Amino acid sequence: MKFKTTLSFLALFFVLFSYAQSPNSEVGGGEFVFNPEKKSCITPEQRRDMIQEIQANIEELRQEHKLSFSEDRRGNHPLFEWPLQKANGVSYNEIYGISGYVDHDTGFPNQLNDYNCGTRTYDTSAGYNHQGTDMFTWPFGWKMMDDDDVEIIAAAPGQIIVKHDGEFDRSCSFNNPNPWNIIIVQHGDGSVAAYGHMKNGSTTSKNVGDMVSVGEYLGIVGSSGISTGPHLHFEVLTDETFTTIVDPYVGTCNSTTSDSWWAIQRPYNNPGINAVLTHTADPVFPTCPTSETTNESNQFEINQEVFFTIFLKDQVSGTSANLRIIKPDNTDYFNWTHDLTDNFYASWWRWTAYPDVAGEWKWEATYAGETVTHTFNVIDPLSIDENNFNQTSVYPNPFNDVINISSKTKVVKAHIVDILGKTVLNIEDTSNGISQINVSDFSNGMYFVRLESEANEMKTIKLIKE
Repeated sequence: MKFKTTLSFLALFFVLFSYAQSPNSEVGGGEFVFNPEKKSCITPEQRRDMIQEIQANIEELRQEHKLSFSEDRRGNHPLFEWPLQKANGVSYNEIYGISGYVDHDTGFPNQLNDYNCGTRTYDTSAGYNHQGTDMFTWPFGWKMMDDDDVEIIAAAPGQIIVKHDGEFDRSCSFNNPNPWNIIIVQHGDGSVAAYGHMKNGSTTSKNVGDMVSVGEYLGIVGSSGISTGPHLHFEVLTDETFTTIVDPYVGTCNSTTSDSWWAIQRPYNNPGINAVLTHTADPVFPTCPTSETTNESNQFEINQEVFFTIFLKDQVSGTSANLRIIKPDNTDYFNWTHDLTDNFYASWWRWTAYPDVAGEWKWEATYAGETVTHTFNVIDPLSIDENNFNQTSVYPNPFNDVINISSKTKVVKAHIVDILGKTVLNIEDTSNGISQINVSDFSNGMYFVRLESEANEMKTIKLIKE
């Protein structure tokens, strides 16, 4: 009894303390900069070799009567779909940011002019002008690369002209001109699209000469070649020598095309929310090429400190994000506005709070006209083993392939989440009740099962699979 009284006092203290804190006073995070040194993606020698390989492979396919493109059947230029997509199971709202467009000013250095007459591009003192669109993965680019979270897909149908794989994919320096893993596809108008910096071993099983359809998997975003982080370099070349760059974005300062090569051209600045997450501590962004420590979690105890983050792309100065932490009864625990005072291609912001009741909570952000909601669970550690129908238990625990439920009351629902709060199993049987659950396909680790009786009693039990 003394032990429970002490815990009750501590719980009351943390409840009072949490209400005394305002997330607005604990802002963390800031700008994330990709390729801060603005170095080239490819050397002149590598570009020369790439063009020679394109020409040689096309000629070989032509000699073998396997070349799909024909002058007699030349069509209009392609209309590209977006070349990135989330892999199955990825829950982030968005997975990329743009660090650089094509530079249309041939002068250098720092003589910049993108298709929109802005400076969202780069060149170098050695004479390199950026000739593609760089799409970096965000948030947690290295972890997303490790987990194969961001797939490169064919932006238009065509024939594979170049395929190169097997190169180191955790490049962190521009000093060593490493080759990149790349797929180049030729379209029906004779133009080609290059997809560079792919992850080692991730390229499609198809080979040079094979056809691909729009949206077909080509590889995983990586950091091969001259690179300092996972990103896709998307570049379009045309004419018979493949030395003419086409910037697919239509704009006042783009003289390479009079109309967009995109099926739907995305805005120059496209502000949005990439992710809304909860953590046990601030995410850690180590130096290249170490993967980030995200500290993500969707499972917390009452009055545990929770780190609430939002990850934005194309943050615009003078705009605001509305933020809400919502209790299980759908009332606001906190509701506030975060004013954004800078223009950032990518940014992240963090607050902390101490949820004070058990149940399913929501962390919600509204920015640039969209709302993203993230759910997380808060449990009462005092009630994990004793709840409304406290005679109910599960065994064995730790478990292996099957868990059994022992209860004097019929259990009609079982909901199991992993340590991140992701639902892994949901069972309902109001007729016969639930007495056994097959968990043989679960990975080793910690889980939480919430059982519900026919009388709407609920109990949460911590489970361990060994």
